Amino acid sequence: MDSERAADSRVIFALDFPSVDQAKAMALAVKGGVGMVKVGLELFVEVGPRALAIGKECDRPVFLDLKLHDIPETVERSVARASALGARLLTVHASGGPAMLRRAVDRAAKEGGTTEIVAVTVLTSFDARDLDAVGAGADVSAQTERLGRLAWDSGVRHFVCSPHEAARLRATLGPGATIITPGVRSSDAPSGPGKDDQKRTMTPAEAVAAGADWLVVGRPIRDAVDPAAAARRIAGEIAAARASRRQA
Repeated sequence: MDSERAADSRVIFALDFPSVDQAKAMALAVKGGVGMVKVGLELFVEVGPRALAIGKECDRPVFLDLKLHDIPETVERSVARASALGARLLTVHASGGPAMLRRAVDRAAKEGGTTEIVAVTVLTSFDARDLDAVGAGADVSAQTERLGRLAWDSGVRHFVCSPHEAARLRATLGPGATIITPGVRSSDAPSGPGKDDQKRTMTPAEAVAAGADWLVVGRPIRDAVDPAAAARRIAGEIAAARASRRQA
């Protein structure tokens, strides 16, 4: 994949590494097949703002996946700091409620609009029993739609859901929503629950067909024999699936 095609990649590579050096090395190795890099909680706790420098070094935007969920004032201040650090996308939990969501969106806009808020609906590690256990009901799709509507009405336009709920969320929110799906597994591996904590997974092509715009991919690239080739292959699968979706 040449540099122009890499810039169009809809792969968000998850930098799930215990050290910034490991994360940086892998990001540089696979950047030819990814369009964005994701800094999650583990790496951010380890090195803090230094983790976002990886994006600059590999010339890719940073998806800062901290899943903020706190009182509105605290989240608003955190959005300001993330914006100052140069995060392109920042996750918050939709279940934080309308006041928290509105203040996050408004503060991101006030800071110049370079950082956009992403609402996380239902974690891919949750299933019906988990939702029932926390008092949210047992229907994952309904809860995803409910939280998606809440976030949309609060001004959010970017959403995280599992690929299994992407079609319903797309139908609910329409083409103006950007849908980001984790829980993506390589097309050469079985779809569905695997050896990790992701319970609702799909292949890249299945996720795009369901309505996903961006796919968060970690293990299938990180653990591949040739991570760079794996990233390019997945980016190609996504591009082909997007072309088929446009023609449908």
